[in-house]
Amino acid sequence: MSRVINLNNPTKLRNQNRRTIGEILRRLMSKPALDAEARDMAAQIVLCLREINAANETTISAWEKRGYWMKAERFLRDWEWCKEMAYNLDDVIRHEAWDLLPALLLELGPHFSDIAIKTMTRDPDTWKAAHRALLKEPPLPSPW
Repeated sequence: MSRVINLNNPTKLRNQNRRTIGEILRRLMSKPALDAEARDMAAQIVLCLREINAANETTISAWEKRGYWMKAERFLRDWEWCKEMAYNLDDVIRHEAWDLLPALLLELGPHFSDIAIKTMTRDPDTWKAAHRALLKEPPLPSPW
């Protein structure tokens, strides 16, 4: 029997979603006004943060199974901002408090400052209808 190789490991998924969020943040900063596309972009950020959080939980559970408690705890502390930010952005989108969005995006920016973007590789279809898709999903439970 041969080995099963998972090509979509948590690190790869986390890096892909971080790249997507980095590009969306760059595009959102150049938008003069909040339009339907900007709402879709904000919703896509929430969806990506949810995927990052799921990948992080997979990583943490794998480390805990092996007994790497300290490593898992440190990783959890390094990434706990992700769950909180996803909840806050989700709350802003669901309650249409769009005036709070710029402050949240500014708070999110430093977590993605290490991503170097020379060319935009994400197609606008990536976030098309993300707002509608997010509203169909149940809201996130409070991280507190």
